[in-house]
Order: sequence, then C-alpha cells, then structure tokens
Amino acid sequence: MKKCIAAIDMGTNSFHLIIVEVKKEKTFKIVDREREVIRLGSHKDGFKIISEGEIEKAIDILRDFGKIAQFYKADVRAIATSAVREAKNKNEFIERVFEETEITVEAINGKAEAELIYLGVQNALDVEQNRILCVDIGGGSTELLLGEHGLSEFAESVKIGAVRLSKMFFPDYMMTDSGIELCRQYIQDKINSNVNLHPAHKFDFAVGTSGTIVAAASIISFRRHKKFKKSMNGFTFSADEIFELTEDILKCKSPVDRLFIEGMEIKRADIIPAGLLILCQVFETFNLKEMIVSENALREGIIIDTISKMEEMQSMAI
Repeated sequence: MKKCIAAIDMGTNSFHLIIVEVKKEKTFKIVDREREVIRLGSHKDGFKIISEGEIEKAIDILRDFGKIAQFYKADVRAIATSAVREAKNKNEFIERVFEETEITVEAINGKAEAELIYLGVQNALDVEQNRILCVDIGGGSTELLLGEHGLSEFAESVKIGAVRLSKMFFPDYMMTDSGIELCRQYIQDKINSNVNLHPAHKFDFAVGTSGTIVAAASIISFRRHKKFKKSMNGFTFSADEIFELTEDILKCKSPVDRLFIEGMEIKRADIIPAGLLILCQVFETFNLKEMIVSENALREGIIIDTISKMEEMQSMAI
C-alpha cells in the first residue's frame, strides 16, 4: 500500500502544502501541491498578535489542506514559523486550529527552521559534500545556515523578513528615499549584531530558497531569455544582476508600478522591495559573487525529517 505524507509550511506570507508518496531510501515523489497567500500578524501591531480575521482565514486554508490530505490518506505534519512563534496568542491560535481542523501545529524556533530548510536543499541540489551557505528570506524572518556533509556549523534566524520590513518602513507598500535608507540601515544593523554573520566564512557556494529569492531569480531569468523557465531549481544569478534588479524595483514607487516589471508575480509586488533589500545585504555581508537557487525549502525538509522519524520508530519497534 502506498504511504503518503502531507507537509504544511505555515509561513508568514503564505501557507504551502505538498503531498508526497514515500519511495525507498528516503526518496519521495510529490503528487500534489497547493499555495495560499495569507499575511499572519501583519496588521499594525506587527508580529505581536494574530488577529481574529487571520485566525479564521488560517483555519479555512488548513481545513481545505486537510481535505486534500484525507483524499490521499496522508499523515499530516504542519510547521509554523516566525509569525506564529512570536505571537502572544500563539497557544490560543494552535488550540483553535486543532479544535476546528484536527491538525496539530508545531511552532518551531528559527534554528530548527534553518536546519529543516537545509534538509530540503540537500534533496534538491547535489550539495551534501559541499560547504554551503544557505539563505532563506521569509515573510517574518531570514534563516542563514552554514553546512557541510549534512551538518550545520551555524544556523541563525534574524528577525528581518519581507512582510515585517514592508510594514515597518513602507506604509501602503509605497517607496520613499528615507524609507529605503532606514530599511537598509536596519537590515545591516540586525545582521551585524549577529556574531556568526560576517565575511570571513569560507564556503563553496551560496544557495537561496523561498519566495523572494525564487521570484527574483525568475525575473532575472526572464530578462536573460525573454521567456519563463518552468523550474528555477539550479538556476544561478550574479551579484550584479540582483543589485540591478533591486535598483529597478526600488524606482517603482507603488505595487502597481512594480507590475510593469516583466516577470513580476502579482501577489509579491507589494513586499518584494523589502525582500530584495535583505538579499542585497546578504550578498554584501558575505561578499557573494553569485547564488544558486533551490526550489526545495522548508516543506521538503519537513518530509525528509518525517520519513527519518518514521524509520527510527520502525527500527525501535523491531
């Protein structure tokens, strides 16, 4: 009988579901996927509270995801990140979700999130033997990990994300010179205050994952080839390309203006400037010349981790 697992990544900007069929030797095949945009904790109080409206929308999405999982008879594992782990009403949110959907939500810390992302990256790219810097820019936080042979040397979560900084520095998602300068300085200060984040690290290459980075890579690819690639996995872009794209996007004052940039995703036009400012600072902090894209991230890491846990339990039962 086929064994299926459903992984739900409850991010700050969107919820993702993947359903996989488990194969031999920790491999899997994705059989279904869904994505819903939801901005958790993104109202005026920042990330302190998940509002009633956000809770209800989250429950609606998770109820739908649960039905899809039931169709495949898949075991569900749901992981929540920055917005949920920081919310004062985190426990109430998790209880409400369980009461109404029977889905158990795990709100994990930033280090655990970075390590699950690293698992996902290793499944997408042949990097296990390499020393890599892994960068994931989310809605509420940015995860950075230095890893080699599947082990992390450091895993850091910095409270800078595309939704968070948009709310802080760009009211109504409108660009101003002062907002851009303040945002740049804030990002720099947050990164500089972390002792592990500095240019002296040696690694073979940098890998970027998730929304901002995949969206930026897609626009750069379109600029190069005048057509869309079906998959961005393994695509490499340069520092010059990302700096040029960021300048072009920052010149667009409003989200509507940004839609005129070829390849821009409609649902990301509002928050992409803040995400790109974070990415540019990461390039500068680590003196990166280029970055390779992994389409796998947290949700695929959840799958691999879940399969490993299942195998451990089976071996203990023998």
